[in-house]
Amino acid sequence: MDEIELTYRKCLNSDIEYLLWLRRKTMNEHLINSGIDVSDENHLNRIMFKFDQAKIILLKNRKIGLLKILEHQSNIEIIQIQIEPLHQGKGIGQKIIKSIIEKLSGEKLSVTLSVLKENKAKKLYDTIGFKVITENNESFIMKYKKL
Repeated sequence: MDEIELTYRKCLNSDIEYLLWLRRKTMNEHLINSGIDVSDENHLNRIMFKFDQAKIILLKNRKIGLLKILEHQSNIEIIQIQIEPLHQGKGIGQKIIKSIIEKLSGEKLSVTLSVLKENKAKKLYDTIGFKVITENNESFIMKYKKL
């Protein structure tokens, strides 16, 4: 496979319609399986949470997903990562997460994320080296700690 070259840009209000479509396509199945409401209102609330930190993922200048992270003093938190279904299974999510982990080089940071128990993305996080540190009714809280 050719090297995947991704770029990012800040999310704009004009992206909200795309983000709503993306959230429905990537999350509805997992949310329904978890017993969580999939109304547009709930989707929009999640989209708007920390919206100032949201970035559109671009492949060849075409929108293919969303990345939302928070950088704390000793931790990077992946709030959301969503890749369009057409581009899933091609190593894009793994590349993004590994690039976040690479930011840890020389620093004593960790990366945390939350994944729905019903979301198959957990297998990806396991493969990369994330470990479950706690859980709630719907989600696993996972952490990657640089050794």
